[in-house]
Amino acid sequence: MSNIKFNGVNKSFGSNKIITDFSLLGKEDEFLVLVGPSGCGKSTLLRMIAGLEKIDEGEIFINDQKINDLHPSKRQTAMVFQSYALYPHMNVYENMSFGLKIEKRSKEEIQTKVMEAAKILKIEELLERRPKQLSGGQRQRVAIGRAITRNPKIFLFDEPLSNLDAALRSEMRVEISKLHNQIKTNMIYVTHDQVEAMTLADRIVILNLGNIEQVGTPDEIYNNPANIFVAQFIGTPKMNILPLNNENIVSDNKINFLGNEIIFEKIKFDKKKYFLGIRPEHFNLSSSSQFKIKPKIDLVENLGNEKIVYISNDNLELSAKISSQEDFQNEINFNSKDIFIFDEDGNRI
Repeated sequence: MSNIKFNGVNKSFGSNKIITDFSLLGKEDEFLVLVGPSGCGKSTLLRMIAGLEKIDEGEIFINDQKINDLHPSKRQTAMVFQSYALYPHMNVYENMSFGLKIEKRSKEEIQTKVMEAAKILKIEELLERRPKQLSGGQRQRVAIGRAITRNPKIFLFDEPLSNLDAALRSEMRVEISKLHNQIKTNMIYVTHDQVEAMTLADRIVILNLGNIEQVGTPDEIYNNPANIFVAQFIGTPKMNILPLNNENIVSDNKINFLGNEIIFEKIKFDKKKYFLGIRPEHFNLSSSSQFKIKPKIDLVENLGNEKIVYISNDNLELSAKISSQEDFQNEINFNSKDIFIFDEDGNRI
């Protein structure tokens, strides 16, 4: 079993602050996904764990051992890169065994570890091929296999699927999830793809400008976002966010939303500005719902199994996600339990 701990980690490049006071305790053998927009510090964190970037301040521990000053080869981590980083002049077997040869392992041990990894990843028949003879998915399997042979305490994945097409990404997500269940060790996975985060993670860390916005399971992140940034980052299309002010705050616990008066028993509106959030998938066509609106339809995207309907009402633009089997006319419904309220700073209340 293995775990990782970050204690007040900071990193800057010149005057540009990349990571600010990052503190987190990883759980034993969990799949931890770091997600956020480009430039938020995800890959920098991964590189600091691997020893490819120095830590300005703070500490990182693996199994209670401080690794700040350890050489990368001594950290017992293995990194899988977006670009695969395979040696083109070596075949698959040679690529997968290269790190073990550098560590001067015996031929017998190298043979055993490479064949075990190849069997796990179902690439035994590819061992004599060169990288140029492999598909993108096969190359990524080889890169993962090279990491497996190192038997690391921590696997580090830096956007490993971003070069693959949609079908292969879906297939490899399943393979990586199976791999984690099989080898039971810590995996830290960096991505900007929320689908990868939601489907792979035991816990998700959402980063923004080097700061942690929220840490939680996929269900916690989706159902209880801490703020507007998290609420809109997770979910496709993103959550509808609409301003609430004196015009539609009726009393200290009642609002008027698109012609519907909605009472909130546990919220007191005592400031001038708030925000209302509702996910596109929480709109529906059921006549049994509490509230309804009659919007103008601006655009309908038919995605096969579902439709994304872009609508407008009272100068507000919203999106709704409905089943492709449902016939959308001129009415859409929702329930108060699906509404999120955020304060003027964007924090959930």
